[in-house]
Amino acid sequence: MKNKPSILVVNDDGITATGIKALIEVMMEIGDVTVVAPDGPQSGMGHAITIGKPLRFDKVDLYPPIAMYKCSGTPVDCVKLAVNKVFKGKKPDLCVSGINHGLNNSINVIYSGTMSAAVEGAIEKIPSIGFSLDDFAQDADFSHCKKYIKQITLQVLANGLPAGTLLNVNFPKGNQIKGIKICRQANAKWAEDFEERQDPYHRPYYWLTGVFENYDKGEDTDVWALDHGYASVVPVQFDLTAHHAIQELNSWDFEGTSASAKTTHRADGSNLG
Repeated sequence: MKNKPSILVVNDDGITATGIKALIEVMMEIGDVTVVAPDGPQSGMGHAITIGKPLRFDKVDLYPPIAMYKCSGTPVDCVKLAVNKVFKGKKPDLCVSGINHGLNNSINVIYSGTMSAAVEGAIEKIPSIGFSLDDFAQDADFSHCKKYIKQITLQVLANGLPAGTLLNVNFPKGNQIKGIKICRQANAKWAEDFEERQDPYHRPYYWLTGVFENYDKGEDTDVWALDHGYASVVPVQFDLTAHHAIQELNSWDFEGTSASAKTTHRADGSNLG
């Protein structure tokens, strides 16, 4: 009989979050689960790592008999410590991150601690998936996501993922998911503002606010899928090279040998040619 796959579960909302409990419950149906998660909320940390101060790393017993560890660092720190100290170099078969309280679609993938943990797993050549739900509530209901999480996870374990890629999976709010759509990342961003306020000593401080603006009218994007009741699955890569720009940059004159660069002028300003 084949051994169950080993599965690392991480998140950015903290080890006591409702979302990670739901993800643990699904993964327990599939394999042998190990949890390494931050000891508190770490949303919006992106791919930050802890440098210059020690990390605390302690075993906890929140959901026996699951092996669980809380970490004082970032979501990426959690993956690094898991690979090095828990699995001791023998990497898990799968890394799953989430379920995040709030979407990580479109440009949000850049800022997301949830997705950065999954990216770190992929950098370690571990098949990795990030899961997020469009609900920021502490007591959000994740039950309607579980069926799809299991389906997607089993497909990744059965088929693997292309080298250097991982999956960014987002679920719409509500219990009427129509199905799964394979998508591209929408061209959208946050139109941000910093609301100025004053503390009791009349010193200014600033609170980040913003409105999410979608510039993409395509019907093959994650934003479209979520707006129309589908779970979006976007394959993501951590190679940030803009391959389409290489040819153009190769045409630039970095040596200063173009005609305009060679042009010199007389003292009176006339062109020498």
